[in-house]
Amino acid sequence: MSQNTALAGLNIDSPLAIPEALNFKPPTWPPQKDFPVVIDANNQVISRYADSIWDLTPWGKKITKINFGDGPLRRDDPGITPQNSDVYRQIVAWWLYGPKCVHKASGIKQRFEVLRPLFIICSQQQIVATDLIRHPHIISLIAKKIAPSIINHTIALLHDIWEQREAVGFFLLDADNLRKIAGSLPPHHTSQTAYIPPRIWLYQLNRLQTCLEDFNNHRDKIEECFKFCLDAHVTNAGSLTQACSESLPSNRRPFHRCKRLNGIRTGAQFHGPFSKTAEKFGIHELLKRWLTDPDDDGGSALATYFSFIGYVGTAYILNFSLMRVAEGMSLRSDCLIIEHDELTDEDIYILKGATTKTVDDDDARWIASPSVKVAIEAMSTIAKLRIITASANKKVPTTSEDIKNPYLLLRPYEPWKRKSDYLSQPLTVRPVIPSYSLMARKYPKLFNIESLRITAADLDAALLITPTLNPKLFDIGKVWPLSWHQLRRTGAVNMTACGVTEASVQYQLKHATRAMTRYYGIGHYNVRVKFNESARSEYIRTTYEMIAREFESLQSSRFVSPHGEKRKEQIINSVNITDHKLLTAAAKAGRIAYREILPGVCTNPDPCPYGGIDHVSRCGEEMESRHVI
Repeated sequence: MSQNTALAGLNIDSPLAIPEALNFKPPTWPPQKDFPVVIDANNQVISRYADSIWDLTPWGKKITKINFGDGPLRRDDPGITPQNSDVYRQIVAWWLYGPKCVHKASGIKQRFEVLRPLFIICSQQQIVATDLIRHPHIISLIAKKIAPSIINHTIALLHDIWEQREAVGFFLLDADNLRKIAGSLPPHHTSQTAYIPPRIWLYQLNRLQTCLEDFNNHRDKIEECFKFCLDAHVTNAGSLTQACSESLPSNRRPFHRCKRLNGIRTGAQFHGPFSKTAEKFGIHELLKRWLTDPDDDGGSALATYFSFIGYVGTAYILNFSLMRVAEGMSLRSDCLIIEHDELTDEDIYILKGATTKTVDDDDARWIASPSVKVAIEAMSTIAKLRIITASANKKVPTTSEDIKNPYLLLRPYEPWKRKSDYLSQPLTVRPVIPSYSLMARKYPKLFNIESLRITAADLDAALLITPTLNPKLFDIGKVWPLSWHQLRRTGAVNMTACGVTEASVQYQLKHATRAMTRYYGIGHYNVRVKFNESARSEYIRTTYEMIAREFESLQSSRFVSPHGEKRKEQIINSVNITDHKLLTAAAKAGRIAYREILPGVCTNPDPCPYGGIDHVSRCGEEMESRHVI
């Protein structure tokens, strides 16, 4: 059709989505091949409709690309045929311009990834997706191949295309086939994020802390070395701007292994291999301690080390704050606030940053442990140095806020960097951070893999909190698959279970979470400022789950009642002891209670008739090795 009046226009949440923009609404449907889909803030066309890759990064705060599979591919990417890619482009364009527009670049990316398996399967079976209805055996194959966790979302998207088929121009599956697929699906049981066992949690935490303290102990030497290297590049480039904006030719790079270069003709100065400079400033052993081959990397070893410390610092902050990894990456150098609580005479450590998961809030708050200070000191040192080179680079669009108060985690902008993508992006577009397990593999000197292997005790502790763990991933002898969200889950559990878990974790957490527990749990957080609601909800939800877990344990012979076995049965049979979901709901409703006291556990939800904690002798007259309930 020449003009589709059903098109609503680009409705992405971005200041770039304005009616005057060339990409606001395509004049035809489907769009012409050269129609500019993405235009950046400088009015430069980033992606056109026929491109195999659409770069949606200008619309968001992180690198976001979608690959239609008919162009350059990774080695392990099966690809999509050109015919199916054309169908796929039209669907994605409808999500952008149709009456039910998607408002975020991340939403487009998520939808794209959900439907991508369907187009891959159709391409492998050598059919076009619009002919799928004629091939019921392939429909059955798709239903089996798509992950159970996304099949419902897949059906919903296919249903929307069916409903809007006249405006879109085609459909993939009709209502009858969608009903058949939905009816044939087994129930999908979601598995909760794994709780990291205390031994492994403490190990990774101690290694992160050791790494950060090692950096801070060498901080002055690192700064001196950085400034020396920068001056060396400025001398050979002619100016700071030239050194940071353009790559030096190999015969002018100051840290060169070639002994024949002396600079007599060019005026350039050379300092030999970078390892000699590192030794001169006393950081060579530091780099060797944490990086695999710092001598082979030359000057780029310092840039690699800086990025490594950024990842380590982020991981350490997540351990103590209940932040999501994207929230940790949003922190700027002034993120740490220390307030004094006059009621308890304690210093309260608060992190401020941005969150966009549930609500957009550029000034959110998280309660944290004083321990985060060691990470912020290390990361802010690097940020202060990297922003010098970023602000001097003509290709980097820095702002006065970026220079005055840089992000803790920045891309490498140093002249000696090996590679740094997306230098032309604003600093608000955050760098891609690897998964926690990938980070551990990328920097093998951070963790000893043998220390991450699961023992029988580790597995018991993990299953106690998360009984639904996948045995293919979590089993004795396997390496624990660390993930960022596990740190959030484990932090919430450890906060609520302080005094219940192993003595070593108790010791680690008592100084770290007392204020966190009080502020998140009791509502004290409302005294001066409202803290991040997502972190508080995670804590409270976990509190009720821990009450349910602990209440389940009461049925073992380890617990007795001073009032006899019949009384114990009455207590634990008040709700279905075998159903954890019902127990959690009962805890939220106040129908069950569980709190530790000196001789054991009290399950009385009412005020104590004996006078409370100071008069527990009435509860424990027959106690020796068993616990009282």
